[in-house]
Amino acid sequence: MNNKQLERIRTGKGFIAALDQSGGSTPKALLAYGINENSYSNEEEMYTLVHEMRTRIIKSPAFDSQYVLGAILFENTMDRFIDEQYTADFLWEKKGIVPFLKVDKGLAGLEDGVQLMKPINGLDDLLNRANERNIFGTKMRSVIKEANPVGIKKIVQQQFDIANQIVEKGLIPIIEPEVDIHSADKTDSEKLLKEEIIDQLSTLDKDVKIMLKLSLPTEDNFYRELIEDPHVVRVVALSGGYTQAEANEKLARNHGLIASFSRALSEGLTADQTDDEFDAMLSKSIQNIYEASNK
Repeated sequence: MNNKQLERIRTGKGFIAALDQSGGSTPKALLAYGINENSYSNEEEMYTLVHEMRTRIIKSPAFDSQYVLGAILFENTMDRFIDEQYTADFLWEKKGIVPFLKVDKGLAGLEDGVQLMKPINGLDDLLNRANERNIFGTKMRSVIKEANPVGIKKIVQQQFDIANQIVEKGLIPIIEPEVDIHSADKTDSEKLLKEEIIDQLSTLDKDVKIMLKLSLPTEDNFYRELIEDPHVVRVVALSGGYTQAEANEKLARNHGLIASFSRALSEGLTADQTDDEFDAMLSKSIQNIYEASNK
């Protein structure tokens, strides 16, 4: 583990950029960017186009370590290059931005009101490669649709079980049990989720460090206890389908919580913008998200 990176994530002012749309969500990300599905004929071409989009974001002068603490990458992005350097090395060495890797393989079907992660086959090899590529931490997502105590217990248990494997490899896991912002009983789900996370945190060895990525809570400052827990390096918030303006407004009311936005970060960016237009739009988004993260 890189102690300089750990300190930056733990105490730095700023937010974490989520640039980790994977196979299922890449076509949507490209469409929002103004690239239609008929612009590519196979997965390789699709991933090349999305890497070009991410490279444009990362190389933009607006994407600056003064505001951006870290960036979450998709496996395919980790294995690609920016200016003849692996993406993670470019991020850290050229930009001073800490690289993370999305490790989950997507969601299983709905059961007990939740969607667990699919089995992560080859996780050990992936974590070894992450270490070789100078990745600092990982991220994995599962989703809570209903306030079902059985399902929520399972989701948190699965996240922490895998997090322990990740910690053993010297990486910092971001645990992301997302609560669907459209669920009818979101508040009850959040209460159950917090209880389960507190239970799991109490089982960790004292030196184990993790991060949490959670939906913006219905009740302001609801996750304060988690933010203050000694095991927790940082608690970050996902935008979860809110617009950037909505997400920023909610985030600003939650002290100590910082953003890890994906769609809300790239909102308004398009392939046909000039570099000046692109950089200006990205700069405005980054400033707004930064300000909301540091209220």
